[in-house]
Amino acid sequence: MAGGDSDTVGIILAGGRGERAKPITLEATDYIRSKALIPFAGRRLIEWVIDACREQGIRRFYVVAQGLENRSQVKLLLGHGERYGVEVRYSRSSFDRYNVGSGAATLHNLEQWDLTGEALVLPVDSIFDFSLAELRATHHANNALVTVAAVARSPLEVAGKYGAVQTDSDGRVSGFVEKPNLAQVHEFFPGISGDSCGLIPTNAGMYLIDCGRLRAAAREPKLMRQAQQRLDWGGELLPWLVRNGHPVAAHHIARLGDLGNVEDYLVTLRNVLAGDYPQMNQLMTTPHSERPRFWVHKSSLDTRDDVTGTTLADKLANGTVQIGAGVRIGRHVTIGADVRLEYSDIGDGAEVREGASLVGASCGDSAVIGPYAEIKDSYVGPMVEIRSERAQPVRLDGFSAVGDGAFLWPGTRLSGVSVYPRLKVPAMANLPSGTALTSSDDILRWV
Repeated sequence: MAGGDSDTVGIILAGGRGERAKPITLEATDYIRSKALIPFAGRRLIEWVIDACREQGIRRFYVVAQGLENRSQVKLLLGHGERYGVEVRYSRSSFDRYNVGSGAATLHNLEQWDLTGEALVLPVDSIFDFSLAELRATHHANNALVTVAAVARSPLEVAGKYGAVQTDSDGRVSGFVEKPNLAQVHEFFPGISGDSCGLIPTNAGMYLIDCGRLRAAAREPKLMRQAQQRLDWGGELLPWLVRNGHPVAAHHIARLGDLGNVEDYLVTLRNVLAGDYPQMNQLMTTPHSERPRFWVHKSSLDTRDDVTGTTLADKLANGTVQIGAGVRIGRHVTIGADVRLEYSDIGDGAEVREGASLVGASCGDSAVIGPYAEIKDSYVGPMVEIRSERAQPVRLDGFSAVGDGAFLWPGTRLSGVSVYPRLKVPAMANLPSGTALTSSDDILRWV
């Protein structure tokens, strides 16, 4: 990752509630954690954001928080940045009532902090692979008020999910289309043929801004009135700037990983563990093995399971545990015999018992994966207990998610199902994909 001096500051929009990512964002059925605090590959999302930007020269961060829980959760983790070698400031609680949309939150807090230079505005439900130096070069070459980080995607990827960016022959942004359907994609981008070929620039939700000029533009009466109601970056602020002749540029970045829902979270995690995000990988520890590439903390190599009494190092040496590519094992993890792991993240203090198989899975801190469980493309939260047995294995797939502290009894089979925190789920199967078990009443409907 390229370092270097930068007078750019970071503005982190951390006030989102993470509704779409439930149950990952839930600590209890009625207690939602900030999206910034979602665990990801051994750290919280906002920590990855801070570290990635610090490595590119950003040393001052301004966090836009929202409400008591969100603000206290983020501040308890980051403090004022001392642990991370940066300075962190927070939006004032008296400004919360003005933070109605990402654009409004940015504009109001630019005034609060009296920022006049360059700032990189970042969300906390995505991870990026980008060069700040290259982003700034595009910004300066276009004398831009705002430069939008753009990611190229196929029409099928864009349809109904991402905001598309239209550019003119000079590379300036000429328009935005918010989450177009497939027909609209072809209407607004007639040069694209087919649904899976051809690439369309999409808004990555990261913006390099000229704070002083943006503050001046925001004093226009119509925009001021809109910012008092609701003003989002992608759907409202950027289109307004373009319509009113303000220079907005687009700069293609290498990669964006969306973490807004369970499927996107797991797909992005797999890609990170596979090495598709070089910046993230450089921030991770040195791999235990390069071929296949995986990470194991030394404390876990030395941990013995209570059935065979052998360590993970012993099992790797004698071949009784198979660790494939893209696996990260945290601290003090117990791995039983005949376990198979591939493209999976195992949190600190977790137990993966004999015969279990995890492929494309996220296993939270102190979770217990019972014997012969089969976990594929699924999220298992912290302190979850999966009481699998050889005769009645638990099977999860299809981007299922089990919230913090839940229990699954032997024989449970879930595909594309979400289980909210602390619930005790009896042996269940054949639930429709997309089902969310949010309470004991929901469970009773299916028993």
